[in-house]
This record gives sequence, C-alpha cells and structure tokens, in this order.
Amino acid sequence: MNETRYPLCWPQNWKRTATRVRAQFGKAGQSVGQFQRLNKSRLSIEDSFRRIEYEMERFGVELHTVLVSTNIRPNMRGLPAGNSGEPSDPGVAVYWTLKGKAQCMAIDRYDRVADNLAAVAATLEALRAIERHGGGSILERAFLGFAQLPAATGRPWRDVFGFGLSTPTATMVEEAYRRVARERHPDKPGGDHEDMVELNAARVAALAELAR
Repeated sequence: MNETRYPLCWPQNWKRTATRVRAQFGKAGQSVGQFQRLNKSRLSIEDSFRRIEYEMERFGVELHTVLVSTNIRPNMRGLPAGNSGEPSDPGVAVYWTLKGKAQCMAIDRYDRVADNLAAVAATLEALRAIERHGGGSILERAFLGFAQLPAATGRPWRDVFGFGLSTPTATMVEEAYRRVARERHPDKPGGDHEDMVELNAARVAALAELAR
C-alpha cells in the first residue's frame, strides 16, 4: 500500500462530511462485537480498533494488511496514539486487503477519531449481518465498491510537487511530500483538507509511476 498512517490519507473523490456530530458509541458490556449506546465511559482508540479487528477477522481479512490512517501520529504499534488529543479533522480511513483486492472504508461523521473508527467497525458488523442472512451477492457488490476506489483526478503529480518535466527518484518524491505536507496539513495555519487530499493522491500516483 502507498497509503499513509499519518497524516490522514482520505480516498480520492470520497465526499467529506460538512457538519460533524457527537457519537453514541461507548463501553457497556464485555463483548467487543456489540455496539451499544454511550453508558459510563467513551470508547478509546484502542477499544475501537479492537472492534475493527474483531469484524475483520470474521470476514477472513489478515490483520497485517489493515492500515488505519488518521491525523494522529501513530504509536509503536502503528495505531493512532491515544494521548495526542483530537485533531481538527477527526476523519479516519481504514485500508485492507481481502481475497487479493485492496479495499477501503472512510468515515468522518463524528467529532472523535475513536468514534469514527467505531463507526467503521459497526458498518462492517452490519455488512456481516447481510452475509448471515443470505445476502452474499449483495455483500460482494458492496465490497466490490470498496475495492474500486475512484481514480485520482486533478493536477498531474509533477505539478503538485513542482518537478516540472523532470523525472525524480522515489526518494525525491518522499522528500517533497514531507516538505509540502508540513505546509498543507489541516492542523497547520493556512492548511487545507482538499489540498492535503490532492497531495496524498499525487504521492500515490508518483510512486506507482516510478515503480513501473
């Protein structure tokens, strides 16, 4: 995968949520497969990721293929660090591979990273219920939609990074990505969500072309 754990690598052309709301996910009971309303304590990022793992395993996804992308720097396990506070953009994108196909689900409806991750898990649980009730063909079409992410659009990647007509190395692309990301990141003054989406897409396109 060329997706990044940090900053958020939002799928190209996926619509963003204009107004976020507070979620009702919470810890109530012992089963990580149950998604109940907020009771005594709110979910942590670790709690939410365990729910994602629970659902992924039941779909037959190998967990080493799962990548969680957010605007929180990852810890040693590669998960968003739970003590970093909430970023201005709490959206999440989860990438994985199933039966050899790259797939993704992205959610930014809620105002906490942990709750958006829990929403991914809840959506996967709902899709698994479709399968249990005999809707296998519906499920396949749903996952096909996740696999066929829209093609990147917009400016050529050389223009995004300022390479002009030259052909840089992959190392030069990564260096340019880090430099421009420091300016465009939504948490920086003057940063912009759409600019960061364009930058992430340009990085993926550049590395894919240079690898050919």
